Amino acid sequence: MQLRQRLNDVLLPFLVVSAMSAPFLGAWKAVTLGIVAALYLWLTERDRQKPENGTWKVRNNPLRSLSFGRFSSFLFPLSVLLLLALPFLLNRYQTEVLTLALIYVTLAIGLNFVVGLSGLLALGFVAFYAIGAYTYALLSTVWGVNFFLALPLGFLVGGISGALVGLPVLRLRGDYLAIVTLGFGEIVRIVLNNWDSVTAGPNGIMSIARPTLFGIKLGTPTGYYFLALILAVLTYIIQTRLAHSRIGRAWEAVREDELAAAHSGIPVVTMKLLAMTLGGAFAGAAGMLFAARLTHVSPESFTFLESVLILCMVVLGGMGSVSGVTVGAISLIVVPELLRGASSYRMLTFGLLMVLMMRFRREGILPSKRLQQAET
Repeated sequence: MQLRQRLNDVLLPFLVVSAMSAPFLGAWKAVTLGIVAALYLWLTERDRQKPENGTWKVRNNPLRSLSFGRFSSFLFPLSVLLLLALPFLLNRYQTEVLTLALIYVTLAIGLNFVVGLSGLLALGFVAFYAIGAYTYALLSTVWGVNFFLALPLGFLVGGISGALVGLPVLRLRGDYLAIVTLGFGEIVRIVLNNWDSVTAGPNGIMSIARPTLFGIKLGTPTGYYFLALILAVLTYIIQTRLAHSRIGRAWEAVREDELAAAHSGIPVVTMKLLAMTLGGAFAGAAGMLFAARLTHVSPESFTFLESVLILCMVVLGGMGSVSGVTVGAISLIVVPELLRGASSYRMLTFGLLMVLMMRFRREGILPSKRLQQAET
């Protein structure tokens, strides 16, 4: 039974990676990439052992927290080389799609702080994304601030926004918290749409400067790809480290039973506030990159449907699983593009895939191993 479960855990990523990459790379290259992904997962899974008492444990591996496993010395450099080579192997359109997918990876991992690790249902997460985008738009067009100087401010403004929202509402639970965060998202969108003197109203802010570093222009598809890749990898590493720390275990305790966590001495409100702050910070940084990439922002880019899409990425990939959320974000950006040719049936096919996924794999594409161990 355990062997069958492990085979399923490897087979599904193989099928997903192969299907998504086939239109871009061709059948044989897509199958090869799927085999590499499946082999990577299988090798990292070998670090797990099952002792006599029947419970799963993980061998003591200092690199395990980054999910590199025993064979990290070979697989990690290979993965890095593949990511670095992709923009040179793909055309402009494909690179643009992957760049957008990486921006959403940062957003989804940011939301995973709130929903996946802490168990807080936030439906207005796109508000932090919008705040970061408009922050860079104003800094660039009004004060002429360089993108790389403004990026730390994106983290700061997004984090402060998350903390300010969290302070008055984090004592709420469940549906009440979801409604309040939904209201916050709509308030931000309406303010952006009506504050003409600052945000230019429905027309948005145009002529936003592209990133430059020491006089080198990075406003090309390849440049944006590497900026998005660096931001996504940074977000991935930070959340992975935190998820395997005492802070991560405290978040999971709050998620599973808030009352028991409070009686165990965990500062519940503080941990929730930290999750909201970190989630808002990374969403703000993603919003800055989004604004720099399009050189134009408007309120219509930050609707409630965007919040729903980001939440679907977390749920589809596997709540609490950093790798799963990453795969979920890439899937929900790349799959609709693959279906663009069948415009009449595009959303129907996409919705059917979502229903089938929730029916047969409700824990997500790559579920959290800690959650699986708790269930078994």
